[in-house]
Amino acid sequence: MPGDFDKGAYPEPPRQTPVVDKQSGLPDPALIMSKLFYYSVDLPVTTFREAVDKIRANNKSVYYHQKFRRVPDLTECQHGDYPCYYEAEMQWRRDYKVDQEIVKVIQERLRACQQREGASHLQNCANEIQQFNEVTKNFQSRYGDLGAYASGRKCLMKQKERMMAAEAQSV
Repeated sequence: MPGDFDKGAYPEPPRQTPVVDKQSGLPDPALIMSKLFYYSVDLPVTTFREAVDKIRANNKSVYYHQKFRRVPDLTECQHGDYPCYYEAEMQWRRDYKVDQEIVKVIQERLRACQQREGASHLQNCANEIQQFNEVTKNFQSRYGDLGAYASGRKCLMKQKERMMAAEAQSV
């Protein structure tokens, strides 16, 4: 096979790359555009990003976990203190969302246990069932029957009515 190799059909490549013979003394327009883009867009953006990253590296707090301080309840607000009313309302809404998530987590645990245990889930998931019933009962007693426009004030009035009914029942 090596003997029937035809050198004319497949010439050998050149040993060195030929030097480009410039026809003009002007620089390459593509090079000019790439340098212009680098110095006008890429360099300022990169420098700004590095500065922001440096500031964030010094400030190690996690940005997606916002911690709120506890604020007074509506019962602790002075009459006519509207900023206090607003803060108490926002605190109630955060508490409501947290309580919803707690119910969801407990429900997911119960479903996982039921899926894992199969037909014998009533015996093996008794703790999860009891915990789920307790959490939903507490959630329902606090937030149930508030309607679509639930608020901290409505919840407080419901609690007050429940306490008055319990006191009247005990007398």
